Parts: sequence; structure tokens; C-alpha cells
Amino acid sequence: QVQLVETGGGLVQPGGSLRLSCAASGTIFSIYTMSWYRQVSGKQRELVARIDNNGFVNYVDSVKGRFTISRDNANKNTVILQMNSLNPEDTAVYYCKRDQAGRSYWGQGTQVTVSS
Repeated sequence: QVQLVETGGGLVQPGGSLRLSCAASGTIFSIYTMSWYRQVSGKQRELVARIDNNGFVNYVDSVKGRFTISRDNANKNTVILQMNSLNPEDTAVYYCKRDQAGRSYWGQGTQVTVSS
């Protein structure tokens, strides 16, 4: 079993930045993918960014150049999503997901609101 704890959401003005963190614990395997998804009420959850154990990353087009996903240097089981130049369209609940050994695990979600 894997537990994921997300932190770092909140309210920010347009053009501002937020840093989300997702810490994984439990039965951790060395081969994995960790992702950030977001969901607006009434809409489908969408993939924002992901990183695998080799450091390969990819992003949805709408966040390229603004968001960066990375692993915490101090704790490789923690993934960071640095979000810059935020706009109101980025408002959503952000979820962390870990895939390993054929199973998926989700965090509880953290609200990000971009508003003046």
C-alpha cells in the first residue's frame, strides 16, 4: 500500500506562483511514475505533468513553460510541482498519483484557486 500526502495549495493572484508537494510513503518501488492531475467541478480529471523514475517528464500543452515537475533532492519519494504565471484557468483541485507494479494510488487533492 502507498500513501500520498499533498501540500501547498491555496489562493494566489493571477501571475503568481505556487509550489505543490506530494510525499509518498509505504511500500515504495524503485520503478514508478508520479503525476499531477487536476479537476474542475463537473469536468473530467486531466493530466497536468508526470515524471518517472528515470527523470523523464512530460506536460499538458497548456502548462508548458509555466509549470515544472521535479523530484525533491532530499527525498526522492517526494515530487514537486512548481507553478508559475498562474491564471484563473489553472483553478482546480490538484491530485497526486503514483503508478507502480501495475497499481495506481491517489492523494486526497489540494485546492488551487487563482483569483484577484
